[in-house]
Amino acid sequence: MSESLFSLLVLPLLIFLSRVVDVSIGTMRVIFVSRGYKKFAVFCGFFEVMIWLIAITQIMNNLTSPLYYIAYAGGFAAGNFVGMMIEERIALGNVLLSVVTLKEPTELRTFLKEEDYGVTIIPAHGMYGPVKVLLSVIPRSELGDVVKFIKKVNPNAFYTIEDVRFVNQQSPAFGHVLKRHKRKNVLHTVFRKGK
Repeated sequence: MSESLFSLLVLPLLIFLSRVVDVSIGTMRVIFVSRGYKKFAVFCGFFEVMIWLIAITQIMNNLTSPLYYIAYAGGFAAGNFVGMMIEERIALGNVLLSVVTLKEPTELRTFLKEEDYGVTIIPAHGMYGPVKVLLSVIPRSELGDVVKFIKKVNPNAFYTIEDVRFVNQQSPAFGHVLKRHKRKNVLHTVFRKGK
């Protein structure tokens, strides 16, 4: 392989790919930190910095070529996208689903109870009068099915989804959910014990 081919094609491609990998790992590290997965975050941090050092060394050794800068920046941008896609695929942790509805959420409550999720319903007052607020903690991996059901039975319901860092499994409702997911062998549903 000629030196010009290596410097014009192979090296920029290697820089680009190394940035994609290290930024993807960095995105996952931030997600692990925010969700309390300390060991995974430390593991990711080690490899993130190691790969970054390799990429930056090549940039520093070849400061004369703007092609390397473009490869480095492009890899960073692509790495953010790839990291977010990975995070969506593995769907770590749990979310708090809050549904605000004008009508009685009987169908949704029944659906969630049949799926072994704990459900709390709170009467509240909204902009247009009395409403019901339904709260439930759901594994992120199963959220899509629940949202589809909400749209089917109550398309006008207002709902929000928030990340949950910790679930106290001492609650009978959530303990039941924990047992259910252990039976289903769902690896990515993690209930952490209290600190």
